[in-house]
Amino acid sequence: MALSARDEAFDQATIDDRAASVGHLFRDRVARTPDAEAFRYPVGESWESLTWAETATRANALAAGLVDLGVAPEERVALCSATRLEWVLADLAVMSAGAATTTIYPTTLSADVAYIVADSGSKVVIAEDDVQVAKLRENRPDMPEVSRVVVIDGEGDGDWVISLSDLEERGQARLAAEPDLVNDRIDQLTPDHLATIIYTSGTTGRPKGVRLPHSAWTYEAASVDSINILSPDDLQYLWLPLAHVFGKVLLVLPLQIGFPTAVDGRVDKIVENVGIVRPTFMGAAPRIFEKAYGRITMMMAEEGGVKEKLFQWATGVGRRVSAVRQQGKEPSGVLAVQHKVADALVLKKVQERFGGRVRFFISGSAALNRDVAEWFDAVGLRIIEGYGLTETSAASFVNRPHAGGYKFGSVGWALPGTDVKIAADGEVLLRGPGVTSGYHGLEDATAEALDADGWFHTGDIGEVDERGFLSITDRKKDLFKTSGGKYVAPSVIESMFKGVCPYASQLVVEGDGRKFVSAIVTLDPDAIAGWAEQHGLGGKEYAEIVTSPACREMVQGYIDELNMQLNRWEQVKQFVILDHDLTIEEGDLTPSMKLKRRVVTKKYADQLDALYTD
Repeated sequence: MALSARDEAFDQATIDDRAASVGHLFRDRVARTPDAEAFRYPVGESWESLTWAETATRANALAAGLVDLGVAPEERVALCSATRLEWVLADLAVMSAGAATTTIYPTTLSADVAYIVADSGSKVVIAEDDVQVAKLRENRPDMPEVSRVVVIDGEGDGDWVISLSDLEERGQARLAAEPDLVNDRIDQLTPDHLATIIYTSGTTGRPKGVRLPHSAWTYEAASVDSINILSPDDLQYLWLPLAHVFGKVLLVLPLQIGFPTAVDGRVDKIVENVGIVRPTFMGAAPRIFEKAYGRITMMMAEEGGVKEKLFQWATGVGRRVSAVRQQGKEPSGVLAVQHKVADALVLKKVQERFGGRVRFFISGSAALNRDVAEWFDAVGLRIIEGYGLTETSAASFVNRPHAGGYKFGSVGWALPGTDVKIAADGEVLLRGPGVTSGYHGLEDATAEALDADGWFHTGDIGEVDERGFLSITDRKKDLFKTSGGKYVAPSVIESMFKGVCPYASQLVVEGDGRKFVSAIVTLDPDAIAGWAEQHGLGGKEYAEIVTSPACREMVQGYIDELNMQLNRWEQVKQFVILDHDLTIEEGDLTPSMKLKRRVVTKKYADQLDALYTD
């Protein structure tokens, strides 16, 4: 069933008239608004901008440079870099040259980089710096098809490695001789041409390369445009990894809609940058919102006294206003007056921490805790949660920011053109233009995921309500059964805990075949440092703080609060607090901050087993 047409009005013509390829989409955008700001990027302590025309000049030179290196249509160019302007330019160049981008996280281990480059058949690799180049040199014999490496920050070696500026100069020279070179490549592109291969960060075995044609990206852009939640007047702040499908889809939207994007992938600069850039919207993983929620509520608790009481009163008023607006109404009478006062005294100050202009945030890549979402809405910062996978080009469902278009705890309505059905076992099946054409070189895996009728089997368990809102329960493979025969959905419990405990970083629930549910707990280093100051542990090392009796007592209190919301068989009976947090670098989390459940439970199996010895 197609939910979108039933549930809301949208502009079908926008979808029907979508561009033939990302190259066409980019070229059309430049033609329509050549002098408008396209991208903003940091240079030292300040920010500089490129117009769409300036962006095209640089991207086209790089595209011509790739052609000069012998890159043919649909051949792959791997891109291994953090989120930055050069990533954007390189990706646009690859697709404008008719080639396809293979995305690689800069945190990817050397052996995995070699596997992805070789498996994708990439002919050229664009690497951020000497660290990434070293990974390639180390594995050069395993990547015989790589003819050249282009380094963004660094110099060439006169042989295998050239600089990005060298590539740009080669392209400029080629364009001087053949002005229509890039336009001719774009003209040859069709919707079915391969645009991107994104390798899923699997928790076991080798990652699979998800093949996404140009039609997938142009559909995503046109479909989001058709629901009118963004406009050319918006300003996006983009920090997400562009190697991830969530970041990548946020990069194609401005080509369609025309708004400018501020690009900076430094996670430690997010808070500072949003205050400077003052975006109107931003995408993020739930962990970012959880950390902000925990930090602000903790700061207020530490203030105590009148300030804390005022904060609690104001957010309470905000929650009541949120409840009214969820019904499609506006507050009136005493509540309206109270909200005006609460907004002036407290809520505006929270909004200013995020630049003061945010219309909404977009949350994706993992489940967002409902309490956290409701708190943000109460302070006037709406988070619209969405849902999709690498195999569906990111966005398949999204809540709308307008009243009546969102439901907390859900991932919203389907995008126009996307169909959904729920299988007999509760699995969510999706079909539409955004769905992958298959896994690269893996026919059996493709046949297993995509059935004969074009339905993609997501592996997620969910349900659709009478209004068309989809709610995701858990990953099908993550559901487990206790020895008592009761099913437990771990990610739901884990998300709930992060809403209950402001000091939480991760909760990893275990109990498959066990007599009760247990958990691994890690605490946020920044948040717990503040708690330590208030409890006589200021200045102590993180490991000493989190393993102290006082800290365990504090966590136990939050576990008890969590358990009150759970069925008896779901309750966490025992837990262990690790003396360190889970990290991307140690392989516990994916680059998009998703928990690698099997990796973590295997790594800490001895500590979990010890909880069941009695």
